[in-house]
Amino acid sequence: MGILYDYEDVVLIRQAEKPGDPAEITVNCPDKTGLGCDLCRIILQFGLSITRGDVSTDGKWCYILFWVVGKPNTRWNLLHKRLMEVCPSCSSASGIIYYKPEFQQQPKPPDVFLLKFWCYYDRKGLLHDVTEVLCELELTIKRVKVSTAPDGRVMDLFFVTDTRNELHTKKRQEDTIHGLKAVLGDAMMSVEIELAGPEVTACSQGSSFLPPAITEEIFSLELPNERSNGSAASNSLSVTMDNSLSPSHTLIQIICQDHKGLIYDIMRTLKDYNIQTSYGRFSANAKGMCEADLLVMQVDGKKIVDPNKQNALSSRLRMELFRPLRVAVRSRGPDTELLVANPVELSGRGRPLVFYDITLALKLLNIQIFSVPTLI
Repeated sequence: MGILYDYEDVVLIRQAEKPGDPAEITVNCPDKTGLGCDLCRIILQFGLSITRGDVSTDGKWCYILFWVVGKPNTRWNLLHKRLMEVCPSCSSASGIIYYKPEFQQQPKPPDVFLLKFWCYYDRKGLLHDVTEVLCELELTIKRVKVSTAPDGRVMDLFFVTDTRNELHTKKRQEDTIHGLKAVLGDAMMSVEIELAGPEVTACSQGSSFLPPAITEEIFSLELPNERSNGSAASNSLSVTMDNSLSPSHTLIQIICQDHKGLIYDIMRTLKDYNIQTSYGRFSANAKGMCEADLLVMQVDGKKIVDPNKQNALSSRLRMELFRPLRVAVRSRGPDTELLVANPVELSGRGRPLVFYDITLALKLLNIQIFSVPTLI
């Protein structure tokens, strides 16, 4: 059955009328499992935070409304384009839109490029400035190696993929080099961009260098019983499930402290468990608490009645909301080492802007980064 529809209305963005007010993002398109996660990931990638959200779907068509706040210089046209790209496709005839089911195909892995440059000297915030340029250019950082020579010179190796799939072109490479020169200035010695060979790509996807003790500490899936200040973690985090309110859906209710990317963390977890959201409402209050009500079902259209599945999903949600990032600090002689682990979707994509946020925090704290052995 066709629906009279204008394809340009699939994604609508209404910018804030005055500073401090949220912008509104409306998505009205065919549904698919994980669509909410994909949309939240892009919104987070653009440095925006979702303050409220409403999601509803009949399993075939969905309506999503997000209220977002963030940077005043947000590139709204580009955000609109990226959101449109993840919405399921439709075919049109005589102004009528028909849903076109999408077959599950494993996408071709994007090409990995090696961005290598030397600087005459290091300075505080240099790594963040480079990271900011790459993010603005929509280059996704897969791995980083930074080393400082005894004479003060710095060598940076960035393994990146290109959201636009254009880094193989001369113009795209020139734009990238121009952006780097703009922030590095006279500190830059040289810069090279090349397609990473199979052996380099394999290296960029290598295993973690972390020792077992540290790996166990930051990757533990057990929820701590108490916070460092002695208060119980459950005092500010609650995940409950109820099958009595709907004949075909499980109600998931979440109350927790708000944090950057919280709705993304919820939707990512549901996507990884192949759970479909039929209705959802999210809101954060002025006290920094977030409440979420979700009516969900399994991919087979049934409620989540298996106690083991309920416990597994509930535990995973609690863990992801309590510790969206794993952080450890340890001393290595005269140096201090900061270790940060972030969750990875089953698709292999990590949490957006983690490296950007880390380098920004260190820059604001006036802490200099002189070595990054590896980043996965």
